[in-house]
Amino acid sequence: QVQLVESGGGLVQAGGSLRLSCAASGRTFSSYDMSWFRQAPGKEREFVAAINWSGASTYYADSVKGRFTISRDNAKNTVTLQMNSLNPEDTAVYYCAAVSIGRSWPRLNEREYNYWGQGTQVTVSS
Repeated sequence: QVQLVESGGGLVQAGGSLRLSCAASGRTFSSYDMSWFRQAPGKEREFVAAINWSGASTYYADSVKGRFTISRDNAKNTVTLQMNSLNPEDTAVYYCAAVSIGRSWPRLNEREYNYWGQGTQVTVSS
């Protein structure tokens, strides 16, 4: 089992940057593929970025490709999301999610994920 805690959200002006972190408990962090999702007000939760268990592979939603970077440090049990060139459409609650390593990757459907953090608010002002 793994517990996830996000941090790093906040208010930023359009064009600015934020770095989100997700700290995982447990000694088997490298057994999980990790992803970030987000949910804007009045919208469904959507996939943002994924990283495989080793960190060798990453995948991004088209809306954030080239602006966001996902990374992980298995020694520190952390996954980060570096967000650059933010715009108001990026305003949302951002969630860290974990899924046990499986046959397929990336997994873009939130229902496939076993564990979720509580979320961190990101607000981008125009």
